[in-house]
Amino acid sequence: MGCCHYPAVKEGCDSAFTVDTSRITFGPGCLREVGDRARALGMKRVALFSDARVARLPHFDKVRQSLLAAGLDVVVFTDVHVEPTDASFQEAARFASESRPDGYVSLGGGSVIDTCKAANLYATHPADFLAYVNAPVGEGRAVPGPLKPHIACPTTSGTGSEVTGITIFDLLSLSAKTGIASPALRPTEALIDPDCTATLPGEVVAASGLDVLSHALESYTARPFVHRPAPARPSLRPMSQGANPWSDLGCREALRLMGLYLERGVKDAGDTEAREQLMWAATLAGIAFGNAGVHAPHGMAYAVAGRVRDFRPSGYPQDEPLVPHGLAVIVNAPAVFRYTASANPERHLEAAGFLGADVRGAGSGDAGEVLAGRVVQLMRAVGVPNGLSGVGYTAEDVDALTEGAFPQQRLLQNAPREMTRPVLTQLFHQALRYW
Repeated sequence: MGCCHYPAVKEGCDSAFTVDTSRITFGPGCLREVGDRARALGMKRVALFSDARVARLPHFDKVRQSLLAAGLDVVVFTDVHVEPTDASFQEAARFASESRPDGYVSLGGGSVIDTCKAANLYATHPADFLAYVNAPVGEGRAVPGPLKPHIACPTTSGTGSEVTGITIFDLLSLSAKTGIASPALRPTEALIDPDCTATLPGEVVAASGLDVLSHALESYTARPFVHRPAPARPSLRPMSQGANPWSDLGCREALRLMGLYLERGVKDAGDTEAREQLMWAATLAGIAFGNAGVHAPHGMAYAVAGRVRDFRPSGYPQDEPLVPHGLAVIVNAPAVFRYTASANPERHLEAAGFLGADVRGAGSGDAGEVLAGRVVQLMRAVGVPNGLSGVGYTAEDVDALTEGAFPQQRLLQNAPREMTRPVLTQLFHQALRYW
């Protein structure tokens, strides 16, 4: 595809890519539209999903009152588990099955939106829990049909779950995260109101923002779509298609915005310009990785988050240990990009430049270090932990982390270089400390 500056199609690989996303409404105050939009989708009985913290904020009342004002019956589920598990997904699915809504609204971060997706799936198409879970952890069974309409309303500027067909959870028996991926899971609409981020602690903005940054970096540096095996049928083309011209557009702008506004948005909750721009960057990166896919930093993150022992970050609930998703991702990222840079140095240098690094005079051999150095610089600027050691891991944990990450083949196979067990072990060692 020479017009888009992509390499030639490899033999047996795909020559086309598909663009999918939710319908998006973006802008301050747009949460007030939720009732009218739900009614326009034919909803009459709405399941409103949130978590206990968000349910105490004015945003929750605004959404609930908008739904009621539209004449809709509203049933509420606020028992979403932050960093959800298979058990919490099944609890949410039982609620959905018993309350029998004809549509869903989720208000919260990625945990809330992902839980709502799973509840919609299992209530609409009941099955054994592992039936739809990504292989090789689960069966990887295709979702058999459409789900009920779902309007996702994110309150954090990070996960992009409002525009993707992916839902992530901790599988307790594996002590690692895994997920379900299907176009059917993608929310019907997303209402993205940057006013929601005004109440976020700086620590949450940092973690979610670094998740955005890695979404964009991973999608931009993923193996190109023309190097992915062609599907048996066009309808089987995966969502994680690899880097493609559409996703590149969102990645470039998301990286530029992160370089400009991440530190400002973390350090000053009153900087409405910065927080709005971070929300827009999250939207762009979400659309990008929803069509290109992420790779090794996310695949490694699932083990980092799943095997947490006693790390309790400020700004998050303190009732149990957790490594927030964005932190679990970013602690791996510099090590990964140093390794993957040789697959496409130009892309890695371009990404560093979009993030604000000085790439003048840098050559192909410098690409990994320049990009990793800029990521580390941003990590330090917003006060996140120093690699895996900062969230409680030591060299003695590396083998277990490797075993937890290796099953994440859907992600690892999207990387531009091979991710074997020995490579993952090497990367986890390198990720223990950066400064």
